[in-house]
Order: sequence, then C-alpha cells, then structure tokens
Amino acid sequence: MTTTREPAPALGRREMLRWSWRQLTSMRTALILLLLLAIAAVPGSLVPQSGVDARAVETYRLDHPALAPWLDRLGAFSVYTSPWFSAIYLLLMVSLVGCIVPRSIVYAKAVRARPPKAPKNFDRLPASATFETSASVDDVLVAGRRAVGRARIDVVDSADGGEVRAESGHLRETGNLIFHISVVLVLVGVAVGALYGYRGSAIVTEGDGFSNTLTQYDDFGSGALFDPDDLPPFSMQVDAVDARFQMSGPQRGAPRLFAARGEYEPSPGLNPRPFDIRVNHPLKVGGTSVFLVGQGYAPVVKVTDAEGDVAFEDAVPFLPSDGTYTSTGVVKVPDARPEGLGFQGFFLPTAVSTGEKEAPVSVFPAAANPLVGLFVYRGDLGVDDGTPQSVFVLDKDDLTQEMNDDGSPFRVSLSPGQVADLPGGGTIQLVGVKQFARLQISSSPLVQLPLIAIAAGVLGLILSLSIKPRRTWIRAQRKPGGQGSRTVVEVAVLDRVPRGDLPSDLDDFLKRLHDELRDEERA
Repeated sequence: MTTTREPAPALGRREMLRWSWRQLTSMRTALILLLLLAIAAVPGSLVPQSGVDARAVETYRLDHPALAPWLDRLGAFSVYTSPWFSAIYLLLMVSLVGCIVPRSIVYAKAVRARPPKAPKNFDRLPASATFETSASVDDVLVAGRRAVGRARIDVVDSADGGEVRAESGHLRETGNLIFHISVVLVLVGVAVGALYGYRGSAIVTEGDGFSNTLTQYDDFGSGALFDPDDLPPFSMQVDAVDARFQMSGPQRGAPRLFAARGEYEPSPGLNPRPFDIRVNHPLKVGGTSVFLVGQGYAPVVKVTDAEGDVAFEDAVPFLPSDGTYTSTGVVKVPDARPEGLGFQGFFLPTAVSTGEKEAPVSVFPAAANPLVGLFVYRGDLGVDDGTPQSVFVLDKDDLTQEMNDDGSPFRVSLSPGQVADLPGGGTIQLVGVKQFARLQISSSPLVQLPLIAIAAGVLGLILSLSIKPRRTWIRAQRKPGGQGSRTVVEVAVLDRVPRGDLPSDLDDFLKRLHDELRDEERA
C-alpha cells in the first residue's frame, strides 16, 4: 500500500510577510548585502564620479564616446547616489536593525537571568572531572567560588551538599552587538553626510578672492536635502600660492610643497583672519572645510583690438595635463572690435626647444622659462546667446581660425613681456604669470560618526573573538561513611561556542581549585 503526501498548504499573506521579514533580518542576508554593497562600490573607484571631479567625468565622456552613454544609463558616474546602490544600502540598514533589536532583547534577558542549574550527569558534558577531598562541603563551595573568578555566580545548598553555578563571557555578545550597531552607525553617518552635505571646487588665482556662494563655484554638488541658503557666508582672499618641487635626483620634479596663503572672513563684518592652507591641512570655517587639491599657472594676457583699445587684460588659468605642468587653456575676448577674438593653446612652465621643426616642451613643473603658445580665432564666441559655456572650452562653431600665407595655422609664442601682432590688427602680450589654487570646499555633517563607529566596531570585534562564553558547575557532596568521611567534588565546564581548548582549560581550572582548597584548609 502506497501513501501519498499531501502538499503543504500555501502561505497566507501574513505568513509570507513574516517569512520574508525573517529572511531579510537573518545574519546570512546581512552578510550577503554587505558583500553586495562592497561589490557595488567598486565602479565608484574605477570610473570618475561627477560629485567628486566633474571635469574628469567630462574628459572620460570625450575619451570614450561609445561607452560613456551606457555607463550613464547605469549610473556609473554617480554610483553612490544611484537607485540600485541606495536600494542595497537601505536593505542592509533594515536588515541590521531587524537583526539587532531582537538580539538585544534576548541579550537583556540573558544578562538578568541567573546561571542555569547543573545537569544531573556531568559525564555527558564535553569536559568534566571528579575527585575526593577531606575538605568540607562549605570549604569546597568557598574555594570553588574563588577559583571561578569574575563571573555571575550562584551558590546553592542542599541537604546532602551544594553546588556552585557560574556563567561568564556575556561581554562576547556585547561585542557582537557593538559591532553590528557600529555598522549601522557608519551607514547612518555616511547617509546623513550624503543627504545634507555638499562639495564643490573653485579655481582662485593669486590676488583674487572667493565668496561661498553658488555663482563662485566651478562645479558644485549637494545632497538631496541640502538647501543652498544654508551655505556659510564666509569669504577669502588668496594672496599667494607657493609650489615647490624636487630640483634634482631620481625624483626631480616631484612636488614637495603646495600652500595657499591669505585672509578670510568667517562672516560678513568680522575681522579678517590669516590662513595657510596646505595639502591635508585644510581651512575649517564652522562645519565647512576648504582643501587645497591642486595648483597651476594663470598667464596674465593683455589683448588690444584692431581699434587700439584694450579689450582684455586678466590672468587666465591653464589646466595642467602632465607631471611637468604642461597646461592647456583658452582666452575669450568677446568685446574685441570689430569682431570677437578667441585664443586656444598651451602653457609651458619651463620651455625647452628640441629642434627647429619640433614644438617646445616643458621639462620641469616650476615656472623657470615660461612660454605660451596660442592659436588665434575670430568671430562670434557665442557668449551672448544665453547658453552656459565652460571657461576652459572654446566654441568654434562660429569662429574662423587665422592662417599663415602657406596655409598653416597662425600661432603666437610669447614669453613674459613679449608682444605679438595679430592678423587683421591688434596685439597680444604676455604680461606675466601668476599661480592659482584649486580649492575643494565641502561640508559633511556627522563626519566624525563613521570614524568613531569604526573604532567601536573594531573593539566589539576584538571582544567577540577573544572572550569565551562559558558555564562552570561545581557540585560537592559528603561521602557517607561516618568518621573520616570525605567530600566528593564534581566539576564540569561547557562552552556555548565550541572551542578545541576546553580540556586544557579544565585542567587549569582544577589546578586553581586545588590551590584554593589547600589555602582554605590552612586557614
């Protein structure tokens, strides 16, 4: 006769929700989500992020025109604010909280509970021993209590003897809870910083200033809950930028010092205060930090148009592109008459000619022999049509490049103080060279919380790995026999977390117990 099993009834909505919650709040799910979060963060290290370096993102788009649109669809340029990363982040936080709360309740009950009663048969435990002694039951119990040391201890007397019940190692679970809570605090600290923080960058040339308003930033990014009206109203004036490089040896040209000096006003109306910003030594204004993240050169260019008027005279930042600070940039002169002028080219801090037909190159990052090379364009620069433009890009759609008689592009090369005539009238002069500081201005609320939580998590992990949760029982009974009777002592230990050192620990405990009994007998 064959029997058929009835299929299990389908889970109702309530049972399904309960099962799903238990799966989500299990430790296995939390570990899987933590691993997924670590894997999801990898693209943020491989692909430039728009919230960190918008220029690097634009450069990546230009260098990878086929791949960039697909990465954009996947949110690879803003990994940490993408929907899929946020989903893993929130699920991990819910999983950890759902795991911590019930464990905390169980732990609170365990801390208040008394040590459990001794089992009847010690031989069934993994480590136990029995011996006889001439000491009384009371002496055995006193010695046993001292031998156990720091633990929660109960001493129970009975008609024919007594027992010592001890339980230690509750700090192991404390360490586990501290570790899990610290992970949640790290997630909370990072989330609050991402939602309420902001980060932006600005290039400030020597002699110029910066006010902490949106219009002063070259690029700016903030959290979803950040209000631009909350920007601290400080301002600063950069008086000098100092850059020093290794002059000789294998590391010739390596940077040795970057510094920006000047004065800042924490708030309008307050007296200016001096600052000296160096790498990893930011200026702190309230909850905002101003970092020095880069340095470069800003040639001071003077342009006179065909009518003899000075149409432009200012320092123009050129962005470095390699270790010798070979830099590229543009100069826009929309007010030149009769038509606008545009210049695009390079700046060499220490220019050296390698041959008559070869273009000069820079051999050192310091401005020992500065040289500017510029191609000339005429026409409408497109700055008056209302469309935003980058100051580092020249829109050539409505421009005509000046050419030599042989059909090659016309180029001017200028050292400081030199003046060159422009085709069609006008001149251009390299007045001098200034330096600029690239500043990163950022604010991240609760920025110290993740650091404190990580330190606490490491401490909790050490506690959970080093402390042994152990139960110890000592049972003493007077052996019947009238005069000269002896006391039978039974000892057992049990680890709640299995370890291989339990027998040797029992031997050490028996030695301590015998020593305490001898001291008790001598007393």
